[in-house]
Amino acid sequence: MAEPMSDSNKVENVIIVGGGPAGYTAALYTARANLEPLVFEGFQWGGQLQNTTDVENYPGYPEGIMGPEMMAQFRAQAERFGTRFVTDDVDRVELSDGGVQKVFLGDEEHRAKTVILAMGAEPKRLGIPGEMELGGRGVSTCGVCDGAFFKDQKVIVIGGGDSAMEDSIFISKFASQLDVVTRRDQFRASKIMLDRTREKDNIGFRNPLEPLEFVAGESGKLEKVRFRNVNSGEEEEIAADGAFVAIGHVPKSEIVQGQVQTDEDGYIETEAGSTRTNLGGVFAVGDVVDHTYRQAVTAAGTGCMGALDAERYLRDEEPPVEAHWMPGGEPAEIATGSG
Repeated sequence: MAEPMSDSNKVENVIIVGGGPAGYTAALYTARANLEPLVFEGFQWGGQLQNTTDVENYPGYPEGIMGPEMMAQFRAQAERFGTRFVTDDVDRVELSDGGVQKVFLGDEEHRAKTVILAMGAEPKRLGIPGEMELGGRGVSTCGVCDGAFFKDQKVIVIGGGDSAMEDSIFISKFASQLDVVTRRDQFRASKIMLDRTREKDNIGFRNPLEPLEFVAGESGKLEKVRFRNVNSGEEEEIAADGAFVAIGHVPKSEIVQGQVQTDEDGYIETEAGSTRTNLGGVFAVGDVVDHTYRQAVTAAGTGCMGALDAERYLRDEEPPVEAHWMPGGEPAEIATGSG
């Protein structure tokens, strides 16, 4: 994975920050449009799918595919059309409204007329023993992705919000028994979601229980989860074939905070029906925008949208070749290239 050297005199057509389904799809489309995209895919390229085993719900893979293999195929397809990759994490960006966008690896500066932000999101973790070790072997963070693997099995969903209820309702279609567990005295989900969950005959509620450890059996897969009663302090174990951690996600938007508009949870805000941010030439795609669906196929779809939006911007807006960035994303001075 050769890394291109920085050329201080070069202004790229498009830089893509992020290497998951959204970033790779944006790269594929911009590469085929002869925009020669430069992708900063990060050390952990592939996004959340690098930590996923069987993917059975992505169209075009009737037999299913391993997450890392699918991401390698996405990447190879983008590379085939001339995408350049930097397998490193961006340290910071300096974004302007309609000017030249700057992306930094340490002190190494890369400039572009457009930037597509595709940093993704990551599920919140409990941080307890067994959580990472048993990922893909009984422990999951995506009910829609993995619920069907637990047909006629016993499952635990950890979390008390709407996301946990949505996951529970979906997984209950497959599981023989499902317990929703939270460490709070009450579930904080909305009344309508709680009511819908309670309507399911195979769903029960357990609280206030704090998860302590995911425990593997002799097979190496999850066998039980160890909890502590928050009120009494007593510990108990609940047998489970699967456990879903559903306590929310965190968008990976730290490097653009204060430059593009984000909502109260840190998700980048875009104009309705597009990938445009509040800054001209800056687009956002994938899970760093999406706090509703968070699927590989929806991320890829917005990656396509971002590429088309960037292509149209380059075609129609005649972006300037230089701009001086100021904190807050406002350009102090813009020199256009057309005179």
